[in-house]
Amino acid sequence: MRPIALLILLTTGLWAQEEEKLPPIPPLPIVGEEEQAAPSEEATVPESGRILIPSDPHPNREPAFDEIVPSKESQKEEGEPQEVPESLKTPPKDDGIRLSVLGYHEFAEKLPNTAMRIKTSKFRKQMEALRDLGKPIITMEEFIKWKSGEGTIPPQCFLITIDDGWKSVYTDAFPIFKELEMPFTIFLYKNYVDGGGRALTTPMINEMLESGLCTIGSHSVSHPFPSKFKAAAKKGKEAHLAFLNEEFGTSKTYLEEKFKKPVPTYAYPGGYVTDAMLPVAKEVGYEYLFTVNPGMTRLDTDNFTLPRFIILGNRDGVFELATTFRETAASASAEGAVVQTTKHPVVPEPGAVITNRLPLIAADLSQETEIDPESIVMRVAGFGKVPAVWSEEDKTFSWQVNRPLRIPSCEVSVQWRLNDHREYELPMRWSFRVDLEAAYQPR
Repeated sequence: MRPIALLILLTTGLWAQEEEKLPPIPPLPIVGEEEQAAPSEEATVPESGRILIPSDPHPNREPAFDEIVPSKESQKEEGEPQEVPESLKTPPKDDGIRLSVLGYHEFAEKLPNTAMRIKTSKFRKQMEALRDLGKPIITMEEFIKWKSGEGTIPPQCFLITIDDGWKSVYTDAFPIFKELEMPFTIFLYKNYVDGGGRALTTPMINEMLESGLCTIGSHSVSHPFPSKFKAAAKKGKEAHLAFLNEEFGTSKTYLEEKFKKPVPTYAYPGGYVTDAMLPVAKEVGYEYLFTVNPGMTRLDTDNFTLPRFIILGNRDGVFELATTFRETAASASAEGAVVQTTKHPVVPEPGAVITNRLPLIAADLSQETEIDPESIVMRVAGFGKVPAVWSEEDKTFSWQVNRPLRIPSCEVSVQWRLNDHREYELPMRWSFRVDLEAAYQPR
């Protein structure tokens, strides 16, 4: 299955079951509704939560008070000049630039990957892959100048964001950013700054800001779950408005006063957006607000519902789609240069271009200490299930291609069960390319 198809299934929550009847993959997670002091590791989609779809900027939103029934005091007298609504103003023209905004949460090397946590070594591989792809990573300042019409950015580029304010941003990710000289933005929520335990401290944040690589944005005061917003709305207009002003306004004021930096950006906690939030966000001074909806950002993208690819620690499909820029058909990515990572080392390496049409295809599974060797299955495009061999000595599963590869792109999947488990683990997938001209030899 191609990475693009995999991600479509992933984000809509529809997963075509493989032969081994894998459990369905959940939809792209947003923050769930359970109470806790720190951000959720395993975010879920509440039944009533709303995720905006980029192609329709206003689906299913809750009604906003004054937008639906304007108060008599706010209505203009007949004949008095009317302000042009934002929605009717001419949007900027598409300049052809495509920006991929990546969103991360927590990092840890010794803890397992989850939807909201990624192994530090895997994160490093992703950052190195971005570097090797040759498409620049821009700063938030450069993004704002581009969106405001005051500057431009490369035709295809990335913006890196990190939500919540986990301490591992400083201990794990920051050293990688410094080494690779990559800028990034942290969306902090007020109540988690200096929150103890696994939270970032003020000195850590200041050190990252002083490096020149880091900028900050707001992520609310308390990282409220959708149930909190709904409960406030049920208390009436005044209580609802006060709650929104606290979450949006107080967080902005706090960050600006504490860190002496302007904060024009905001990331919706869990990607939860309602119409009532938008006028409040504008009133308190936000200019650019980010969702969790996957998609490329264009010059004419709505600044209050900007898309992001939330990178999942336990699913590679989102990262692969975020780095392909498939909207621009003339790009090298559209021709097959896809940035990929795999859970374990494989050969040929993901995305590699080979000239040997009879390669050895192998996966090093030595880190899977509980693997059931008899359960391992390898599938190769054009061959189906292949008779790969398990090596007990070096814990590799390999297959020697037995007839020349005849297509320019070869996709591979390897799947296994753990001991005493009935269900298969999710398949490890990757692809490599074959230079057919270089590999061609007359027969």
